[in-house]
Amino acid sequence: MIVAYGFANLLQSVAAARTTVHHSFDPGLLLRLASHRTYLVGLSCQVVGFVLAFMARRDLPLFLVQASVAAGLGVTAVLGVLVLKWRLPAAEVALLALLFAGITALVLAAEPAPSRQLGTAGLAGLAAALAVISVLGFFTVRLRGAPGSVALGSLAGMAFSAAAVAARPLASADSAEAFVRDPLLYLLIAHSVVGQLLLGLAMQRGSTTAAVAAMDAAGAVPAAIIGLLLLNDRIWPGREWLAGIGFLATLVSVIGLTRYAEPQHHHAVARDRERQMVGAGPAVQPRR
Repeated sequence: MIVAYGFANLLQSVAAARTTVHHSFDPGLLLRLASHRTYLVGLSCQVVGFVLAFMARRDLPLFLVQASVAAGLGVTAVLGVLVLKWRLPAAEVALLALLFAGITALVLAAEPAPSRQLGTAGLAGLAAALAVISVLGFFTVRLRGAPGSVALGSLAGMAFSAAAVAARPLASADSAEAFVRDPLLYLLIAHSVVGQLLLGLAMQRGSTTAAVAAMDAAGAVPAAIIGLLLLNDRIWPGREWLAGIGFLATLVSVIGLTRYAEPQHHHAVARDRERQMVGAGPAVQPRR
């Protein structure tokens, strides 16, 4: 799961940087992104990661699963070193070690348990959250630069967080018929699509750092709290401190790795554009 999300982060951010910037809440952006093979491969990796995370949510608490999803950025950093020749200074090695320690602490603290069902009030809350996030996205898309990346990335994280909340009880469906008829399935799909659109818009605003950091924080924290309060997520008795330290360490390391990855990612995209322009040069020269 972590590896799949790591590939998805890298490939989707590359595709978003190569696509014309959108200044409206237009689902057409997803179609434009889908024209890039890089984005489609990244989306396929994300789907694989989502399926694995969905199965994990059947018995594991959301604070562990969501932190593991965010930890995919550590894999993104390693892939950047291996594939795009990013540098890996000592500070980033320390952040990777902190990330591994944080996830290990969460694994040791999490007590497996089936989810509690949300009920009618929970369904209404998820539907209301979808409407609010969509309306906010419609207006927030007008922001540009880093503020737009932060705002849109945060909204994307909230949408993905709501999808995770819907997935936890849905994963406990006892038959295929019950799974398909459950309203949580369609709320999960709707939140995921809105989140994907918002993430694409956020990555286009010029700051992958701000977009991913905001998404990870907004996606992990609300789901963890709701899981503990409403969905029967459990921590082994006496290990609450370990869960808190592990969750905080994971978020800090993810945000730090995002700040490291951004400038190298943009340099890689710039070099790719230069190669494309050089390759296209002879084809656009005027005839004499």
